[in-house]
Amino acid sequence: MRKGIEIEVTADRTRLEAIVADRNGPQKHVWRARVILATADGCGTAEVMRRAGVSKPCVWRWQERFMAAGVDGLLHDRTRPSRIPPLPQAVVETVVTRTLGEAPPDGATHWTAPAMAAASGLSVSSVQRIWRTHGLRPHHVRSFKLSSDPNFAAKVEDIVGLYVDPPAHAVVLSIDEKSQIQALDRTQPGLPMKPGRLHHDP
Repeated sequence: MRKGIEIEVTADRTRLEAIVADRNGPQKHVWRARVILATADGCGTAEVMRRAGVSKPCVWRWQERFMAAGVDGLLHDRTRPSRIPPLPQAVVETVVTRTLGEAPPDGATHWTAPAMAAASGLSVSSVQRIWRTHGLRPHHVRSFKLSSDPNFAAKVEDIVGLYVDPPAHAVVLSIDEKSQIQALDRTQPGLPMKPGRLHHDP
């Protein structure tokens, strides 16, 4: 047996055996309990490894854990520190500020994670983590994009004027196009004319 390892399981044997017998329990708990039971039975490291089906470092680790924390120590994994270092607060604030107040490049309607990552020198996952932390969802933000036509304002006034003050006895109709779709031709033949049905020549 490994030197310095002394395990007594008189009070815990029933609980350990129940863990081993539980077919619905996590297998990692089963082999950890087997490590302790075999050790308490006086088995050497090689035999403990055979009974539990684990490596020598695993045997030693869970022997020490049981000695320090008992059966409860076998049922809980220690929380490992994150390998991802936290971003500097200044970097986080810059991403948030740009997302909320700066127009995206290339005339895009909203920031995307890849675009912000390229603009900020960060990874896409870092940008997504910042947005998630601050509740930002740029793809859900709708904005109105003004035309670059120098006569845009005057044209808007003409259109709005029809709605606000239409000519006497006139009917004002609004027809809008569907973006990205062009009606080049009918996919179905037109219906024959009959009373009460409007006809439109393409």
